[in-house]
Amino acid sequence: MDYNTNTTFGAAFIGFGCSCVLLGTLSSQMYQYFRRYPQDRPFYKALVASLWLLEVVDSIFIACAVYFYVVTNWGNPLVLIMHVQWTLILQVTLGATAGAIVKACFAMRVWRFSNCNIWITTLILFLTFGQLAMACVYTAEAFKVAKLTKLGDLKLVGTLSLGMGVATDVVTALTLCHYLRNLRTGFSKDDSLVNRLTLYAMNTGLLTSAISLTTVILYDIMPENFIFMGFYFVLSKLYANSFLATLNTRRVVRGRGTDGEHATVPTFLMLDKATRLASQHDAETGTAIEVGVHREVSIHKDYSLQSSQSADPV
Repeated sequence: MDYNTNTTFGAAFIGFGCSCVLLGTLSSQMYQYFRRYPQDRPFYKALVASLWLLEVVDSIFIACAVYFYVVTNWGNPLVLIMHVQWTLILQVTLGATAGAIVKACFAMRVWRFSNCNIWITTLILFLTFGQLAMACVYTAEAFKVAKLTKLGDLKLVGTLSLGMGVATDVVTALTLCHYLRNLRTGFSKDDSLVNRLTLYAMNTGLLTSAISLTTVILYDIMPENFIFMGFYFVLSKLYANSFLATLNTRRVVRGRGTDGEHATVPTFLMLDKATRLASQHDAETGTAIEVGVHREVSIHKDYSLQSSQSADPV
């Protein structure tokens, strides 16, 4: 049997190595999160811990599959016509689940920035859970595949799943950019913050959508090798890292965290038109306004700013 070890086992091994690097980055980000924001809500702490644990299990499954093909069956090309390793199949669902969790959190971010726009949020959630459903179907069908090289027979389901992932990333990034532009106030400090948030949203969406698109293209044109598999191994960890990066950059982007630390600059978040006008009026009359995530407004004379007790990190 003729086969290329570089485009099969080699590609899977490289993808596993890259996913391990991203898991290390994720672990570092999780440590920084718990150190910087000890007073965040328990829900977000549990979410971060669960996401990290899910990625650890995902990496273990990938490691078991790679070890089985690269070590246990080293030099045995007949392994390609054997049944697919079960950990490799379940890894598809684990990766899709981690990605769905992150995308759902970003959908809630869109919900707040869009002033509770139910249509766009519903669209993002539909694409998110649609992709997860297709991934589960792919997993169920993969157990029926007799050969590892026959995974290309599931091209339709796999393409739908990955395609929905690309669409979700693009819609989320474009929507955030659109509503962030509406937050411009004309003040250079606030507009600079909006520009940074917009750039971050674009970069995050472009990176994950580019990897998803690359995976689906490689899967469609070269299903007989495992290059697409190497890209898929790193995809869910990119989502998890982007989510943790969003949480950990709050002090950099907003000027402070959510753990009750005193601020030196006001928090800038979802300001509607009425709030912006009030802010401009009070700036002229000598009153400082700070707007928190939940639109709680505290007014302090003589330009003294006091950090709010809690904020929503997403």
